Amino acid sequence: MHVIKRSARAILLDGDELVLIKRTKPGQDPYWVTVGGGVEEEDASIEDALHREVFEELGGTLAKTELVHLISDPLEGGVGVQHIFAARLEHMNIDARTGTEFARPERGRYEVVRIPFTGDAIRQIVLMPPQLGEFAAGNVEAITAVLGTQIRTC
Repeated sequence: MHVIKRSARAILLDGDELVLIKRTKPGQDPYWVTVGGGVEEEDASIEDALHREVFEELGGTLAKTELVHLISDPLEGGVGVQHIFAARLEHMNIDARTGTEFARPERGRYEVVRIPFTGDAIRQIVLMPPQLGEFAAGNVEAITAVLGTQIRTC
C-alpha cells in the first residue's frame, strides 16, 4: 500500500496532566483529540509538522518529543499514517493560536482541556481515534518513562 496521507499527533504532557482539545460540533456528542494534524509539503519532517501544529493549536512550544506509536488507516488509493509522539509542553499561550479552524464557527468549538494522565482518566473520555485512546490509556508508565517525567499515581 502507498502512504497517501501523514499526520503527527502528540500525547502532550504538562507536568502530570494530559493536554487535549475537546471538540464540540453542532449536532454531535463532544469528543477529545490530541494536538496535531496533517503533514504539509513545507514541513521539513514529521516532527517539524508536530511543532507547527502545537504552535497553531496552542500557541505552544515543546520541550521534548519521542515517536512512540503509529496508527495506519486504509484510505481510498492507499493508507494514512498517524505518527504519535510523546511530548512534553514547554510553553503555551492560547491567545497566540493561529490555526485557520478557529475562525470557522461551522467547525464547532476547540476547547483546550487538561485531564490527569492516568489510564482511568483517559478511559472516561471519548479520545479519538479509539486506537490512540487505547494506546495512551494502556501505556501511561511507558510514555512517562520515555519522557523522563514522574507522574503522581495517587
